[in-house]
Amino acid sequence: MSPTTRKRPTTSKKKRTTTSRSRGASSASSIKITTYNTALRWLFSHTDHERMRKVHYNKTTFDLDRMRKLLRAMGNPQEQLKIVHIAGSKGKGSTCAMLESMLRASGYTVGLYSSPHLVDLRERIKVNGEMIGQTDLTHILKTVADKTKRWRVSDRPSFFEIMTAAAAVYFAEQAVDIAVLETGLGGRLDATNVFEPLVCGVTQISYDHADILGKDLPTIAREKAGIFKENVPAITVQQTDEVTAAMREVAEEVGAPLQFAGQDIEFSYRFEASRDLGPHTRVCMTTPIAHYEHLPVPLKGEHQALNCGLAIAILDKLRGVGFEAPDAKIIEGLAETAIEGRMELAWPEPRILLDGAHNAASMTALIKAIGAHIPYDSLVMVFGCAQDKDVRGMLEQVNLGADKIIFTRAKKNPRAVEPEDLLSEFGEVSEKMAQLAPNLEEALNLAARAVSREDLICVTGSFYLVGEAKQFLKDLAAKRAAAAEAN
Repeated sequence: MSPTTRKRPTTSKKKRTTTSRSRGASSASSIKITTYNTALRWLFSHTDHERMRKVHYNKTTFDLDRMRKLLRAMGNPQEQLKIVHIAGSKGKGSTCAMLESMLRASGYTVGLYSSPHLVDLRERIKVNGEMIGQTDLTHILKTVADKTKRWRVSDRPSFFEIMTAAAAVYFAEQAVDIAVLETGLGGRLDATNVFEPLVCGVTQISYDHADILGKDLPTIAREKAGIFKENVPAITVQQTDEVTAAMREVAEEVGAPLQFAGQDIEFSYRFEASRDLGPHTRVCMTTPIAHYEHLPVPLKGEHQALNCGLAIAILDKLRGVGFEAPDAKIIEGLAETAIEGRMELAWPEPRILLDGAHNAASMTALIKAIGAHIPYDSLVMVFGCAQDKDVRGMLEQVNLGADKIIFTRAKKNPRAVEPEDLLSEFGEVSEKMAQLAPNLEEALNLAARAVSREDLICVTGSFYLVGEAKQFLKDLAAKRAAAAEAN
């Protein structure tokens, strides 16, 4: 097939199985954990819904009682923790990162549990910005293996459940002052939903995992709002009218006091440019406790203003229950926020930007942010995504923002859409020519040959693809450094 052909391939697609690494679950007990690598082998032998092409979203597949049983076996470490719980369709990671940074600057020891990881599994579990050590994770996983080796198959925890329990154990061992937990999938049936938080937060709701969580926004919103708890303050950002109504219904059903930043909480933001910060967004928020005036949002993109406002509103609730966070420390911590894989300029020449935008709304925000923050002549987009996403919606935004497109797929994501299928569907929404690459390395090589000094390459559509790009560029930098040293 010609790289620029848009016709649907006549050859039949390879038939993929719907199994994941879960096939090895039956032999998990045969893996003896003696090293970090054997611990990873044991962990990845369990069902990993993140990598499955088809997931049955129900109380059997996502059994919270199974998660509770696992935590009991580990001594209920979550009972020692003070927790903030955050769900949403987009911006969860950014919100968690800003909240964690402000709390840490205020003098607290903060645990952060997030997903997915980009390069190293241990990115998911951090204390004060440092990943859990290999020795610590190995020890915890060995304990889980010992506790569960005689459990019947239906009670065996999944990959995500094990990681969630490991995070709780590690945070308890490290005696963190507070743990910030990001949901994995949805909220109502997510493994993190067995914890009792001090505050719940929900970021903006958009179409995400529509095949699993629901075909319409109110249904998706109810799943995300499933983290609400009786008498636990819940905060979210401005939503569409139908999402607002759905979230208020859930809050009333469970008895959670719900507030919307921008409605119940005075909040506003504006985009501006200054000599010291360049293009950026500033937020204002007024609460019964504090007044924040024109705080610079540390992350690029106007959409990050909503995430920043949510993080500040959550922190304000924590201040109301005894957490001391001086305004000066909040400003300092906010400014120091860093998060990988979001508008990350990862390579200088040619310029390569990495962003994990993985739904249509995130793609819209990304393209707008690039236009506002990064000057370029031509935008070459290397794109790959998962099959359970709003593929058509994402491709429509790609068409609007990119000058050249290269479709590819992440090697390690069984749920990835084949590049040929992306090209075929793109042909239904655009007259632009696009190319195919069977893997990321070839895609980047194609892109590099297509750009000049003032152009920009953007790798996006999937955190798996972004993680692969980070590893590839890291390895490339190491090779070049070694070659330079040898010469």
